[in-house]
Amino acid sequence: MTETEETKIGKPSGISAGWLALIIIVLVIIADQALKIWVKTSFYLGESYPITSWFELKFIENNGMAFGMELWNKLFLTFGRILAVGIFIWIICRLKDAGNLRKGFIIAVALITAGAAGNIFDCVFYGVIFNNPMPPEVAQIFPADGGYSTWFEGRVVDMLYFPLFDFYWPDWLPFVGGEYFEFFAYIFNLADSAICVGVALLIFFYSKDSSLALSILGKSGTAEDTDKK
Repeated sequence: MTETEETKIGKPSGISAGWLALIIIVLVIIADQALKIWVKTSFYLGESYPITSWFELKFIENNGMAFGMELWNKLFLTFGRILAVGIFIWIICRLKDAGNLRKGFIIAVALITAGAAGNIFDCVFYGVIFNNPMPPEVAQIFPADGGYSTWFEGRVVDMLYFPLFDFYWPDWLPFVGGEYFEFFAYIFNLADSAICVGVALLIFFYSKDSSLALSILGKSGTAEDTDKK
């Protein structure tokens, strides 16, 4: 066997985990922001466009967390997201060379990082670069009279809506009798989807990798150094 052949066998095949994570993060952020900007400049607030009987685009905005939930102060959420993204980027940098971690684990962390970063752009910039006209007018980007808010006070754009089925509870049921119920009434965006997919991957497929990653992060030195010990 020649030296060249030995070198090829010794090298890991395919794209490195670090580059794969970077590509995923960039692509998710670009896709998320492109869809949000298109919806915000093409739909008036509350407008919907049916794709199928169970899926439609519906433009809403919210001040809070994923799926339109509003639990804490706006600035607290924005800076919390920025801190979370910084932590996830640090985790990826520490673990990208860990040979005993599967690439799927890094992909899952990259999806969570991209999702958190995607919603940061809305919060930080959208209040300044978009106006907020009354329906049926649509928003303008970089309006002459300025944006609808200030830096870090923008609202998150959501549009993915899956009204799978709905019904009214029977009148004889206690507490909910006669009330309208819609299964999965949440409206969300691509960034929210990336976070959910990443978390699901960690829970169902990479729980062992998560435990191993925690042990690596708890040790001094890089993940590559840890593999050599």
